[in-house]
Amino acid sequence: MLVDSHCHLDYFSEEEIGQILARAGEAGVGRMVTIGVRMAQAEAVKAIADRFPEVWGTVGVHPQNAGEEAVPEVAAIVAAADHPRIIGIGESGLDYFYDKAPREVQQEGFRRHIRAARETGLPLVVHARDADADISGILRDEAEEGGPFPFLLHCFSSGRQLAEDAVKMGGYLSFSGILTFPKSQEIRDIARDMPRDRLLVETDSPYLAPAPYRGKRNEPSYVPHTARVLADVHGVTADDMAAITTENFFRLFKKAA
Repeated sequence: MLVDSHCHLDYFSEEEIGQILARAGEAGVGRMVTIGVRMAQAEAVKAIADRFPEVWGTVGVHPQNAGEEAVPEVAAIVAAADHPRIIGIGESGLDYFYDKAPREVQQEGFRRHIRAARETGLPLVVHARDADADISGILRDEAEEGGPFPFLLHCFSSGRQLAEDAVKMGGYLSFSGILTFPKSQEIRDIARDMPRDRLLVETDSPYLAPAPYRGKRNEPSYVPHTARVLADVHGVTADDMAAITTENFFRLFKKAA
């Protein structure tokens, strides 16, 4: 079985979700995590996870949305996560590529999500784009000041230094369809050099469809294509990588086990 550790099922219609999950099951993708990007969206995430037993959810505020309203307090994030089908915090982090929210607002939101992850014991799903040094610095500062917390760098497409820093801090890395793109050799090289017990796979659907579906709408049934490339760079079979990434998922997302 494979797990799509990061998708956005609430971006699809209710009718589509059932069809998408059926195709995922046929492709060997037995579990999915639908991700929160706004606090106002948390109830929709919970409703999907309640309706479909193969789906879990997370709650949080994406850095691109961090400037839309006041940064939620830690207590509000913790309260939103108090639900049997919510297994993670986020996605949160920093995005300096689009800069849709002031950087200081993104950074404060990131810190509050880290503190919520520490308080709940749920892993933090981290979005990192063009902000490697600040992501690493904030993760390190928060760990030193408040103690360790579980986290996952999702859709990893950053530099080697951030990958190595994250692994040293106990973090995990999740790879998306970007891993399959012809120009992503640097990402494949980084993935190859990371410990196998820290690897996960995802789609980030409806975005970033892997080859051979690049340019089309992505969905969880496509995650095996990414897993096969990850298997190739590690020199193992696709079945082995499915087992590795699924075991890693349940080790990190303990509430789902």
